[in-house]
Amino acid sequence: MASIQDIARIAGVSVATVSRVLNNHPYVKKEKVEAVEKAIAETGYIQNINAINLKKGKTNLVGVVLPIVDHPYFSQLIQGISQAAASHHYKLVLYQTGYHEGQEMEALEMLKLKQIDSLIICSRKVSLEIIERYRQYGMIVLFENGGTTPLSYTFVDHYTCFMNALAHLYDKGHREIGFSINRSDGTNSRYREQAYQDFLKMKGLPYHEEYMVRDCLYLEDGERILERFSQLQHRPTALLATSDQVAAGIVIASSKYGISIPEDLAIIGFDNHPIAKAMDITTIGIPLNSIGQLLFGQTLSKEMSHEEVAVRLIERRTV
Repeated sequence: MASIQDIARIAGVSVATVSRVLNNHPYVKKEKVEAVEKAIAETGYIQNINAINLKKGKTNLVGVVLPIVDHPYFSQLIQGISQAAASHHYKLVLYQTGYHEGQEMEALEMLKLKQIDSLIICSRKVSLEIIERYRQYGMIVLFENGGTTPLSYTFVDHYTCFMNALAHLYDKGHREIGFSINRSDGTNSRYREQAYQDFLKMKGLPYHEEYMVRDCLYLEDGERILERFSQLQHRPTALLATSDQVAAGIVIASSKYGISIPEDLAIIGFDNHPIAKAMDITTIGIPLNSIGQLLFGQTLSKEMSHEEVAVRLIERRTV
């Protein structure tokens, strides 16, 4: 493989001149540019991008940690991040981790080794304490309420929006309200579960463990919820679903279980995915595309920042 020294020798110019031509320097004589370009064509010379990045001290690559890509929640986030990255001439390196700590650590090590400039963590398993040890190697941005962490983050107040959704159902006359979550140990899930328990205490309502369904994320989980509720002697009259995918699954399977929506079971989803609009599902609208763009913007800043994103209830026919 030809080196830059070989190009200089064949073109009859200095290595510095070859470098200027490769970097499109404006002050190089035309005949020297042509000589260098001819030598490159003859030898098939390819620049060593790693060496160039090392010299520049940046790669124009941003890592994105996410557990899965086959869900609208994360795909909309990625779309927003990707749009912002493209406008700033950056490319993305995706780490699909499946919530395995080892794979999340690989992304952090990539930051440490300067193979990426910064890292966006959309959802995680590894502890904040460990993540904070890597902030000296580049900007790390979280999509969660990081509290007092010395990392940048953008977040949705899941506690407040869950309380508001519960209040909406309560005002509609519902007193037996269930809910579903995905990961019990997830930051957002903890806020939602805490809001649920606090709301019941505030209203003097009993807590029913059987009204809470865990590990729900996909369309098919909606039917699993109905199957579980069908076995109860006293079923909830309303449900806050993990996401619009789960809510849609409930609506689709409702006729199979003889349940009328919303007469027998009112439903509120989360995220305002396209499926919620198509199926007329009441939802908490979370602007995931805009959030993705915010997350990328924070990677470009040298200063730590915390951004809260407002959400809103979009009422449709399922309540």
